[in-house]
Amino acid sequence: MRAAILTLSDKGARGERVDASGPALSAWLAERGVTTVAAEVIADEYQQIIARLTAWADSDTADLILTTGGTGVSPRDVTPEATMQVVTRLIPGMAELMRLRSMEKTRMAALSRAVVGIRAQSLIINLPGSPKGAVENLEAVWQVIGHAVEKIRGDSSDCGERFTL
Repeated sequence: MRAAILTLSDKGARGERVDASGPALSAWLAERGVTTVAAEVIADEYQQIIARLTAWADSDTADLILTTGGTGVSPRDVTPEATMQVVTRLIPGMAELMRLRSMEKTRMAALSRAVVGIRAQSLIINLPGSPKGAVENLEAVWQVIGHAVEKIRGDSSDCGERFTL
């Protein structure tokens, strides 16, 4: 599986903060055999987020596109809105599962507005901006990501009996 990681951070884009979330996600993915093929830090700018997500998905850069940052309630947090402009189908259950697992650790998870969806043949997942939160949220949905990517990429095999709790 190929992954691309987009970090949304005004300070990071200006060089005032080192991105720790992108490298943490890349390391976590590498431990699971996933190659990070692209990583970028950009400002919390609606149009820039749309442009990067669209370019990566439409050029088939990655099977899995992760964003980190911009999912909260501050005025500059526009990642979910930008993502909703990009995706053609939402997968609300994955976002709900991330919030559910996060709520077990902190009540602040109730403020997450992260979304998950599909564009072209890419699965796009919004994650929190902190390294710990980003990895924990990805871990919460990891068991379904491989299957989701297979289906998005056209796998037509039956799956009802393959997966049970």
